[in-house]
Amino acid sequence: MNEPQHGSTSRPPAPAAPATALRAPAPGWATEADVVVVGSGVAGLTVALRCAAAGAKVTVVTKARLDDGSTRWAQGGIAAALGKGDTPGQHLDDTLVAGAGLCDEQAVRMLVTEGPDAVRRLIGTGARFDADDDTGEILLTREGGHHRRRIAHAGGDATGAEISRALVGAVRAAGIDTVENALVLDLLKDASGRAAGVTLHVMGEGARDGVGAVHAGAVVLATGGMGQVFSATTNPAVSTGDGVALALRAGAEVSDLEFVQFHPTVLWLGPDAEGQQPLVSEAVRGEGAHLVDADGVRFMVGQHELAELAPRDIVAKGIMGRMREQGTEHMYLDARHFGARMWEHRFPTILAACRAHGIDPVTQPIPVAPAAHYASGGVWTDLRGRTTVPGLYACGETACTGVHGANRLASNSLLEGLVFAERIAADIAERPSIPGPLPSPTPEPTPETAPQGAGAATGASARGGGGALLAPEARYAVQRIMTTGAGVLRSATSLAHAARQLDRVREDAVETLHRDGKTAEPGVETWEATNLLLVARVLVAAALRREETRGCHWREDRPDRDDAAWQRHLLVTLGPDGSLDVRTTDSAAFPSPTTRPETESHP
Repeated sequence: MNEPQHGSTSRPPAPAAPATALRAPAPGWATEADVVVVGSGVAGLTVALRCAAAGAKVTVVTKARLDDGSTRWAQGGIAAALGKGDTPGQHLDDTLVAGAGLCDEQAVRMLVTEGPDAVRRLIGTGARFDADDDTGEILLTREGGHHRRRIAHAGGDATGAEISRALVGAVRAAGIDTVENALVLDLLKDASGRAAGVTLHVMGEGARDGVGAVHAGAVVLATGGMGQVFSATTNPAVSTGDGVALALRAGAEVSDLEFVQFHPTVLWLGPDAEGQQPLVSEAVRGEGAHLVDADGVRFMVGQHELAELAPRDIVAKGIMGRMREQGTEHMYLDARHFGARMWEHRFPTILAACRAHGIDPVTQPIPVAPAAHYASGGVWTDLRGRTTVPGLYACGETACTGVHGANRLASNSLLEGLVFAERIAADIAERPSIPGPLPSPTPEPTPETAPQGAGAATGASARGGGGALLAPEARYAVQRIMTTGAGVLRSATSLAHAARQLDRVREDAVETLHRDGKTAEPGVETWEATNLLLVARVLVAAALRREETRGCHWREDRPDRDDAAWQRHLLVTLGPDGSLDVRTTDSAAFPSPTTRPETESHP
């Protein structure tokens, strides 16, 4: 990677303590590990398995059950140059085009070069991909933005479920310690500012009760996405941006959060549909389905050389444009020509989901519309998954590795999780560390001792809203604000209005705490709502700053891509007072690890 130039300012060192920690009871129990992995998707479980194989004591913390994350819902497959005639170079070219000028080429080259062997190791772990009955060769399909068939799939359209099954089985067979039904709260740091573990809250039938801590020399965030920041998403209910929020509070840098990919073809369930929506995989288009309007016109033909298989941002914009032209709320995906047998064998999951909602794809076109799907940005990492906080790593959708740029290429996400997980495990094995002593906790002000009134407030807890939790119902307010102001179509006006509304939600919570000494009761729903508000604020701030249209960031008031001004990244950190510091790099290159503050060879 090339050296960065962050305007005229140098990179500040990571603070020794979280900027604004969540209000929560003190940990009532603690356990020790060499590595704590937060998240149980393809990225998190791969890190855990590789670290355990190297002899490390690993604890996996996951918000629900081991197989309840986003990986399980992945339908299309995993992209890698496995087919005859395909090469990593061709895969690289397609990825760079999709990323719209903001991919880190070195990171992409690493991904596509190491990817095929990583997939083979996944198969060695027990994952079974669909294969030709006669030759045994893995069957490959195409998806948007790919010029070749390079998507390996399993169970027809249940690739994620198969990968999850294999990895969960391997983790259990290896006897790796797991804490299920546990929401991670904040990062623990030693006195030097190095990651020293996490605090977490175990819910329901977890192995431990209440708030506790896992002390570890390396912390790996693999918590998935933040799709629940919008009203309608393909993400499961657990995708509330917990890892990104934790990293921000710990002082880490977040990059490119404005680039949220809206999947073009999500089953349309009506104008008031909220929560997780059924995905209609891009692989359906890869096998020959057509996007049509109510009159049966293929409106993507002529808009891009790949028509329905253009990169996702192009297809989402094409659908939204046609909807506007015709004053409709959805378009259609027509695959009636597949016939019943192909639907039943190649896409059984999608077929069942459609039929459950009264649509039979064998005889009817499927109503579809874009919905929030994937965060291309996240916690900034280098090529070894290291963040700007020593000892803290990130991978999977939680991370911003430079691979996706302004728009993720279809089915690169599972591959990214695999490749970067392996690189993180290798880095941890090369430089194991024992954190120093934790600093003494600072007593939190009580209503009797704290300064009265917002104007008199001092310190992180008071000025920044640290400890001010949102009521559970605020989650829905945040989602409505984001859907209206920062969805597929954005503008300076809509984003500025969204920013004001989000600030008002935050200020109300802080003012109530200062005035009454009260806040929402600490708990899973209030912590999730508070995390969603934080990542929403960052997303809106970055989207408002980026005054152009690029990839999956679509500004109606700035419809053109502006390489001269905006072929660069936005980096965001959270201040001790809860403010956001948004900075830009001077080029599309990500910062080089060699220029960053280091502690024991970590950036």
